[in-house]
Amino acid sequence: MEVNAIPAPRPTAAYQPAWKDRIRAYRLLWLLSVLIFTLDQLTKSWISLNLKFPTYWPEEGAIIISKGFLHLVHVGNTGAAWSLLSGQSSLLALLAAGTLAGIYFWRRHLGLQHRNAQAAFGLLCGGIAGNCIDRILHGHVIDFLDFHFGSYIYPTFNLADAGICVGVLLYLWHSFQEPQ
Repeated sequence: MEVNAIPAPRPTAAYQPAWKDRIRAYRLLWLLSVLIFTLDQLTKSWISLNLKFPTYWPEEGAIIISKGFLHLVHVGNTGAAWSLLSGQSSLLALLAAGTLAGIYFWRRHLGLQHRNAQAAFGLLCGGIAGNCIDRILHGHVIDFLDFHFGSYIYPTFNLADAGICVGVLLYLWHSFQEPQ
């Protein structure tokens, strides 16, 4: 007895593989992640090429952008924000990689189908990846933006840190919005 098999439908010109649809669905997240990561790595490379390590004070070669307000320096941070967990760069790199994996696996629960959430997590993921690469390559994160407010000196940071902070704030703002 012969069984007639139904032939599989042929892809049409409009057919897109599933992975392309998934990338397209999260294109804002991908775009901002790549943008933040790239800008972060380019600025850190520029700092590494132009300032010796460590450089903090103008006498050491720090670049003064605005006297008493913004200096470009070259320092390393083996900890997290404000040097928390200082000396734990390997642990923090593993935590960063785990965080990126968690964001990927729980993307639906995080609401990443919404553009605001994608923008927030794009900034966040680009920043996490940028700092994680630093920890792996250098054993520390390269920080260079040094703001002074009178006698107060804000902790030195980089573009990845800025992306992480802005991403967290955007996601909190998105989370408190009315459900759509």
